Amino acid sequence: MSFYDYSVTAPKGDVISMKDFAGKVVMVVNTATGCGFTPQYEDIESIYEKYHDQGFEVVDVPCNQFAGQTPGTDEEIHEFCTLRYNTKFPQMKKSDVNGENALPLFTYLKSQKGFEGFGHGPKALAMSAMLKKLDKNYKTNPDIKWNFTKFVIDREGNVVARFEPTAKMKDVEACIAGLI
Repeated sequence: MSFYDYSVTAPKGDVISMKDFAGKVVMVVNTATGCGFTPQYEDIESIYEKYHDQGFEVVDVPCNQFAGQTPGTDEEIHEFCTLRYNTKFPQMKKSDVNGENALPLFTYLKSQKGFEGFGHGPKALAMSAMLKKLDKNYKTNPDIKWNFTKFVIDREGNVVARFEPTAKMKDVEACIAGLI
């Protein structure tokens, strides 16, 4: 199977096929409204506005699996994002990204790009310390570790990069710009 064989559901129940994004650069991200990384919505929107007309799309999947940091309804999440961060990219229905109820799309993405670490710096160290307490083997499985994990897919549907929430957004943008 390929990226284009998967779909996600929009808040109103419409099924969004990844085939709709064929020929485009796509970033799939699991998000949260009450997380320390929530301000990344601003950066994601900026990248979206900068590259959308050149064939860039965002698939935003709100997720409440990490410390319950996305407790609201789909409507409340959308309202928060549009009012606080003026987001224009589409949001999908709140969904799981790990476990038996994980969206098949995320299972596929994790199979293509596993966890490679949080990088360096204070946020990376903090994430590593926290996850060691939750799962001492966290480094050896491909699961999504926290909110705002990003997967970048090229115009041919190849998963080319995985960025953990601790990654610098300028690095995420550079990856996307290189594919546009």
